[in-house]
Amino acid sequence: MQVLCKSTNGNAETHCCVCGQGFVMFWDRQSRAERITALHEIQETLRHHHSNGPGPDAHPKESFPVPEWGGRAILSGPSAPGSVPTWDL
Repeated sequence: MQVLCKSTNGNAETHCCVCGQGFVMFWDRQSRAERITALHEIQETLRHHHSNGPGPDAHPKESFPVPEWGGRAILSGPSAPGSVPTWDL
């Protein structure tokens, strides 16, 4: 499953455990177990960003996929009603 993360100063769905920066997440509807696994992977990715620096500036300025992907982001299933395609972000 791929999740698109984007930093926010507003209502965040998760926060970096190193610097506290908030992020919103865009993903397909998944089972609870898949979401829990994805959240662990997101935290791992956010921690890895800090190998480049200590503060919120360590994270990408634009949205980024987790896991990282070299090509265009692809949703794992049909889009949920009201979801936003990644190219509209």
